[in-house]
Amino acid sequence: MSYKVAMSDIQKLRKSTGAGMMDCKKALQDAEGDFDKAKDIIREKGQAIASKRSDREAKEGVVVTRIENGNGYILALNCETDFVAKTDKFVQFAQTIIDAAVQNGASSVEEVKKLQINGVTVEDMVNEQIGVIGEKIDIPFYQKTEAPYINAYIHTGNKLASLVLFNKKPEDEQIAHDVAMQVAAMNPIAVDKENVPQDIVNKEMEIAKEQARNENRPENLLEKIAMGKLNKFYQEATLLNQQFIREHKMTVRDYIKQNDADLQVINFVRYSLAD
Repeated sequence: MSYKVAMSDIQKLRKSTGAGMMDCKKALQDAEGDFDKAKDIIREKGQAIASKRSDREAKEGVVVTRIENGNGYILALNCETDFVAKTDKFVQFAQTIIDAAVQNGASSVEEVKKLQINGVTVEDMVNEQIGVIGEKIDIPFYQKTEAPYINAYIHTGNKLASLVLFNKKPEDEQIAHDVAMQVAAMNPIAVDKENVPQDIVNKEMEIAKEQARNENRPENLLEKIAMGKLNKFYQEATLLNQQFIREHKMTVRDYIKQNDADLQVINFVRYSLAD
């Protein structure tokens, strides 16, 4: 004879874990009414599902940000389907995790997973939700940044977000928000020319020279041709040299300088689920 479970206990466990009514009832029956043991059973179910789905791709999800006391935080929470990603419960779960990261000043994904929320680690909470939802869930990206002023942009749908770090608070915060939107939309690889890693510069130069050779251009002109292509690359791939998306007749550098001459971009962080 199975252990008789009170409806109030089933509802309490469901509220605590988010699991379905029947899963909560079975977990409480198996635990003979022990609430904590029932939560462990649901979590273990999540671990079992996680093990079975470890080779599945979790490319959907949400990206969330926080800015607190001069620090910027950005975190991605992945799942398998857009249907799950769009649910309020999943978005709130991501918000709960980043709130804990902010409160504890976590600096890496590993630290985030070890954080405790109401006595349960984030890693165990993720496994618990895997059991509830039945999909692979993971935290693929998290970063903490610091600057005198930070502005965030989250694209509609929470699939893409950016943080831009500035040397000071701008005279008009819309300027900073426009730059954060630029980063999200145009995906630059660096703030300016001198911030591009040398190995990328070398690779772009070699590609340009090879293209010129294939076009039968004179060998003594290859360096000059490659430099021209490199400058084009800088215009497309570095933030301050890109065309400003809201006014193509000026660069991002021009836009900032015209509106707040002392404002400088220190760095940026961008994360997209599509990348």
